[in-house]
Amino acid sequence: MTRAKYRNTLPQLTDKLFLTDGGIETTLMFHEGFELPHFAAFDLFKDPRGRAALEAYYARYATIAQERQTGFILESATWRASSDWANLLGYSKEELAHVNTEAIAMLFGLREKYETPTTPCVISGCIGPRSDGYNPTIIMSEDDAQTYHRDAIAAYASAGADMVTAITMTYAEEAIGVTRAAQAEGMPVAISFTVETDGRLPSGQMLGDAIRTVDKATDNGPAYFMLNCAHPNHFVSTLAEDDDWLKRIHGIRANASTMSHEELDNAEELDEGDPQALAKQYRFLRRAVPNLNVIGGCCGTDHRHIEAAAVACLAA
Repeated sequence: MTRAKYRNTLPQLTDKLFLTDGGIETTLMFHEGFELPHFAAFDLFKDPRGRAALEAYYARYATIAQERQTGFILESATWRASSDWANLLGYSKEELAHVNTEAIAMLFGLREKYETPTTPCVISGCIGPRSDGYNPTIIMSEDDAQTYHRDAIAAYASAGADMVTAITMTYAEEAIGVTRAAQAEGMPVAISFTVETDGRLPSGQMLGDAIRTVDKATDNGPAYFMLNCAHPNHFVSTLAEDDDWLKRIHGIRANASTMSHEELDNAEELDEGDPQALAKQYRFLRRAVPNLNVIGGCCGTDHRHIEAAAVACLAA
């Protein structure tokens, strides 16, 4: 029996401010001291200490949302939980399906603890890119992408998630495949693209063109679009365009660092940036982007960045 609560009416499609978490992998690695082979946070479900760390991680953000009376999106720790990455870690197909289901089940416990009438908590199954999120070497067709991501999305649907979110999409065809797989399972889907320092996707496509391409190919399939894994300095000029595609963006999960993807890949220390400065940029972006109301973080960010952004956006 499905336990989805918001699948038919996502509450973040209103103007209420919703928070989500920050850079889960960088937090667990640099602040908590965990080793995450291939950046795979889902691997922590294999032992009690790892699972406890994940629960504590989400609890920090959920507490902020509860105290600030914002909504909260519980995004599963499954960005790497697809077959290619799982194979590298020695997971069988059955073990991968189990961990994807377990990741959603954990979020139900958190929702029961932190949801209030003023803090609706949406459970999202996280989909990551098949290839590298900075420099993709595998470019799939739309059909291949739909097939590749189908099993994970089916697992999230059967586990009762409210939606799926594809994070760090690098080219339109993969985003289209994810969207079609979600549509086949009756799941709302959010598509989050990443961009380089010039505001273009790693594929070279302009952000607005990518959004229009996905919408055209899927009959406006995504519930909304997002941006992640880039600093606002990299995309703020892109969002200055006055076009209808801008209204499709509801969420931003920015990096703490102003460094490029290549520089971040080669960095040996975590660049945490300035939480207060980033919060001011979120406040500006919320004024500039008509429907922006989902605020979270990506590489280098933690609960300090998200709390500062929440305060800034609520004040605005």
